[in-house]
Amino acid sequence: DDVVVGSPIAGRNRRETEGLIGFFVNMLALRADLSGDPTWTELLGRVREQTLGAYDHQELPFERLVDELAVARSLTHTPVFQTIFSVSQGGAGGERPASGGLGLEPFGRGERVAKFDLDLVFADTGDALGGVLVYRPALFDAESIARLAGHLETVLGSLAADPSRRLSELSLLREDERAQLLESSGAAPVAQPLACVHDLIAEQARRTPEAVAVSFADETLTFAELEGGANQLARLLQKSGVGPEVRVGVCLERGPEMLVAVLGVLKAGGAYVPLDPAYPAERLAYTLADSGASLLLTRSALLDALPGFGGEVVRLDEARPEIAAEPDGAVRSAVGLRNAAYVIYTSGSTGRPKGVVVEHAGLASTLLGTRDTCGLAAGEVMTVLASYAFDIWAFETFAPLLAGGQVRLLARETVQDVERLVDGLADVDAVHAVPALMREIVRRVQAGPGALPRMRSVFVGGDAIAPDLLPEMQAAFPAAQSWAFYGPTEATILASATALRRGDSPGWQMIGRPLPGVALHVLDAAGELLPAGVPGELWIGGAGVARGYLGRADLT
Repeated sequence: DDVVVGSPIAGRNRRETEGLIGFFVNMLALRADLSGDPTWTELLGRVREQTLGAYDHQELPFERLVDELAVARSLTHTPVFQTIFSVSQGGAGGERPASGGLGLEPFGRGERVAKFDLDLVFADTGDALGGVLVYRPALFDAESIARLAGHLETVLGSLAADPSRRLSELSLLREDERAQLLESSGAAPVAQPLACVHDLIAEQARRTPEAVAVSFADETLTFAELEGGANQLARLLQKSGVGPEVRVGVCLERGPEMLVAVLGVLKAGGAYVPLDPAYPAERLAYTLADSGASLLLTRSALLDALPGFGGEVVRLDEARPEIAAEPDGAVRSAVGLRNAAYVIYTSGSTGRPKGVVVEHAGLASTLLGTRDTCGLAAGEVMTVLASYAFDIWAFETFAPLLAGGQVRLLARETVQDVERLVDGLADVDAVHAVPALMREIVRRVQAGPGALPRMRSVFVGGDAIAPDLLPEMQAAFPAAQSWAFYGPTEATILASATALRRGDSPGWQMIGRPLPGVALHVLDAAGELLPAGVPGELWIGGAGVARGYLGRADLT
């Protein structure tokens, strides 16, 4: 909203200087105020006022202005402004027509040296305005400049047609460019129709009942055992009133029981609220109270960490006989794709933690999209490192199950000991880690056992990814495909993915391409689509966008 552009002025505003030979040109700093969303007519009035004011002070040397402002100087760019604008009479290159019998002949091939980042020269021939853009090739390429020129034509055409339009109503984009942007960033469909995740896992269990679904230390569960155990628990929960939109707290240590409990809540129709027993008691109490959970699944030994809960408590260790007595066949519930699947809490680093309500449609879309994009396959083993109170846990757990793969759960102590962790990756096909942990894994692999030959996919996400980490991952796992993930909790775990090519060394945060079912758009402050290369705000659309913050409609 605050733009400063340089403009040359002849510097011959006195009659005595008109006949002198010499260079009198001075540079004016023209400041334009675009605040308040003015109309084109209002903006022209502001610019006219600013320009006339600058003309009144044109004798002040630009060098003096820079000194008085004490602007920090740099060898990389000019101070105060980096873009200049001028209008000349004659041809587009500034040539003047022959007059008074004097013939003018241009010489040279017309090259111009870029003294500024961008130099826009308009020439008024009397019949039309012709423009020339001179640009610094270290900053722009010819394709970007051609787009920029097209954007300027589009804006000028819109404003000439209707000077009463406000700036927020203008688009820089030609229709063909808009269509191309929408096509490249729009939501591609997922590979199969959406269904609730627990139903998709049940289908997989029918296809491969004897395949190992979950392993933990010396324990394993086949798909049939996982499905049967979750069905039995779901029946018990339904008897306690669990159904659509009923929130159930789950506080358990890592292990197969945790996964059975989460799946059981989903099958009963409820929404699980994960409670990591390693979290402070105050955080757990706040989550239980704020979520409005009516029932809590836990073990007797963990109840001390959950003071003050007034709802029903199911102690899985004590209720084992009761659960085992339930039929293990398929469970019916009234839950649908628009019902809540889970409520997960943000970190609270910017205020008190907020509960994000994620629906089944968003969860299924994200999991199917990542499964198909990343090529997760049946029989492959993927390890789970994240706390299940962190939403990426759902990707680490459910995505391989939807592909018919095996989930390898690791004890908390193993995850916290990098040496033991890397040893545990020897017979694993895929691993996901947040950037800080991935860096430790990479260092250990390079310093210890060397490349893990079975590793086929390495995923990093869940936090800002330092660009130097990506080539280090490729070096540590030369036989694996490295992926960078991006996505906020509010868009259901993940929104986009980048498959790194060998030798890639990006110097910026990777966002990547939208996953199937996701739309990514870069918009301006007025919500208008921006051209490629123009900074703006990332907007995320599609099935993965969560319902909102629980009980906080103002923030939603």
